[in-house]
Amino acid sequence: MILGIDTNTYMTTTSDILVIEDDPIMREALTDWLQAAGYVVRAAADGDAGLAAVKVAVPAAVVTDIHMPGTSGATVISELTRDYSQIAIIAISGLFNSGHGLDAEAALALGAARTLAKPFKRGELLRALADLLRPAVP
Repeated sequence: MILGIDTNTYMTTTSDILVIEDDPIMREALTDWLQAAGYVVRAAADGDAGLAAVKVAVPAAVVTDIHMPGTSGATVISELTRDYSQIAIIAISGLFNSGHGLDAEAALALGAARTLAKPFKRGELLRALADLLRPAVP
């Protein structure tokens, strides 16, 4: 545990994925899915821990829940977009289609590159990451 960050694999390179999710079961599932797909994954239990983790080592991508206690995913997206524009951000939420809280369009407007409404399938997450992390072809 570093700075409140659940570090399954502690990396100091930019080839990892940071998962920011307050629900421990969902956080573990996302971490397991991404590790099984070959990604190096760090996980944070809230927005503050996630932002601290980015300062330790800038990840290639962040998967962040939107609705969390304390620092929300909306704040995380805004700060990452402002300070680390190279990070690909995927916003996830069970409330995107509910009419309550931040919707998917607003998350995209804040700077998320993709949004996924919970529940989503493993393949949807992996496809989104693959698309975002694919090297640009000149």
